[in-house]
Amino acid sequence: MKEELKKRLKKKELEHLEILKTLVRQKSISSRNEGVKECSKLLRRIMEDAGIETQIFDTPGQPIVYGELEGNTSGKPTILFYGHYDVQPPEPIRRWDSEPFEPTVRDGRLYGRGTGDNKGQLLTHILAVKAYLDLLGDVPVNVKFIFEGEEEIGSPNLGEFVENHKDLLKADLVLTSDGPLHESGTPIIAFGVRGVMNFDLHLKTAKTDNHSGNKGGVIPNAAWEMVRFLSTMMDEKDQVLVEGFYEKVLDPTPYEGQLISRFPFDKEGIARSFGVEEILPDKESFYKRLLFLPTLTINGIEGGHIGPSSKNIIPCEAKAKMEIRLVYDQDPDDLIRKIEKHIEDHDPRITLIRVEEDMRPSRTSSELEVSQVIIRAVEKAFGEKPLIYPAMGGSLPDYIWTKVLGAPSIIVPYANADEANHAPNENMSLKCFYKGMESDIEIIEELKKSIASK
Repeated sequence: MKEELKKRLKKKELEHLEILKTLVRQKSISSRNEGVKECSKLLRRIMEDAGIETQIFDTPGQPIVYGELEGNTSGKPTILFYGHYDVQPPEPIRRWDSEPFEPTVRDGRLYGRGTGDNKGQLLTHILAVKAYLDLLGDVPVNVKFIFEGEEEIGSPNLGEFVENHKDLLKADLVLTSDGPLHESGTPIIAFGVRGVMNFDLHLKTAKTDNHSGNKGGVIPNAAWEMVRFLSTMMDEKDQVLVEGFYEKVLDPTPYEGQLISRFPFDKEGIARSFGVEEILPDKESFYKRLLFLPTLTINGIEGGHIGPSSKNIIPCEAKAKMEIRLVYDQDPDDLIRKIEKHIEDHDPRITLIRVEEDMRPSRTSSELEVSQVIIRAVEKAFGEKPLIYPAMGGSLPDYIWTKVLGAPSIIVPYANADEANHAPNENMSLKCFYKGMESDIEIIEELKKSIASK
């Protein structure tokens, strides 16, 4: 029966591609509140056309689209598929080779904003379930879907929604497909994520900008003062100098070290994929930093005049937008207190402002029975052993599933490594799109077998 399902998917490839194109055409830029509600309604129609009972829940922000199959019965495992239908802004438009919201196929890829992140990946779950319904009229496991429209702005309303709808969302497993395969093309299964928190630093040194000749050398320059302060936060080896920053950071366990030892490491290939000249020179330090260490990042600096032509001023104000990626057990509130102490010690003129919602780090054990079920299924789908990541370098609202809903949460990315998510010419390989549906079928079949064997 599994092969019949895959044959059906093969016959429907062009139809499935058109559905994805339709979804990508609909703008859903959450940071601008542009087209998101319209996209939620489109997604509901797509799900209902697939035979999935679907409803839209309003939140203080963007809608949540929830679906489930009628006739779910006790005794079957329940899988909850999570994804997000909102996208990043497309700018800079001039760097796109085709219109960002007019999906275009080139060289076996579909180009357009949201193709890989995350419309193409969430659609694989819907279409895999549709194949079961079309062929068999039922699915051998209970299936639920939750798709949000605010992931790209930090999922500010998802946690409260899940807290208030635990019974509705109750599941044995939450499965997310987001992010790319490994640079080698090898499938990845991630059992956690780093968290993320954002804050701004503001410094004002005078009431107004001043003449750089008349007052040069005798009053402080806000831009230079900000640069000097930022240099106290990190050394030339990228070690964060904020006291206590690494306090709760745990070294990889021996088991996690074994997992890393199996990862491929093509230094030049990874550098090319990342679009940089070089990366860290050895595999151990590369993956330790990516998966197990927090980061402190300057997202942007602003101060003074940066427009065309000269303007001879001493800037009175400077700003820095900052980000921390947190690893498991780190608390964003604790880190903010440590940074505030660092500011007090080095330049108390600086003001810290927290922005957006925090995403906390999250972890699920890869040694759970359900984790092993997913590992077997992905290996069958791709014909090779997946790389097992104890955590991803990026961030997702994964803690909402593990901490609020109290369910194991596993991430199986289906997009190509060079999907260019968040960048111009975002794309999804059609091969990856179709393979994602096959992988979902393997996952459902393995979940069915795991219950039948008990």
